Amino acid sequence: MSRRPFTSKVVTANDLIDGDAVWLAATDDWTRDMSQAELFDDEAVAQDRLLFAMSQAEVVVGAYLADAKATNKGPAPVHFRETFRTRGPSNYPHGKQVGA
Repeated sequence: MSRRPFTSKVVTANDLIDGDAVWLAATDDWTRDMSQAELFDDEAVAQDRLLFAMSQAEVVVGAYLADAKATNKGPAPVHFRETFRTRGPSNYPHGKQVGA
């Protein structure tokens, strides 16, 4: 069984206080806009940034690497789950869904 090649990733998690999906930016800040996330094409760098994210237990929970693709507007989701997360909570009609 061969290992799949590494594909572009972003670090994502949930904000500890309000639960929003957040992405790690190159400035070490968390953003609620995936297009502002830092995109990794190097597996070792991605793993290092994931460890950094996991060390911020007072800020975020559930950090993981998510597949992403580069676009002219910044990183974008590859899978449905990540697309869904960019739209915010779906259990009430306010927040990110307003006007969408």
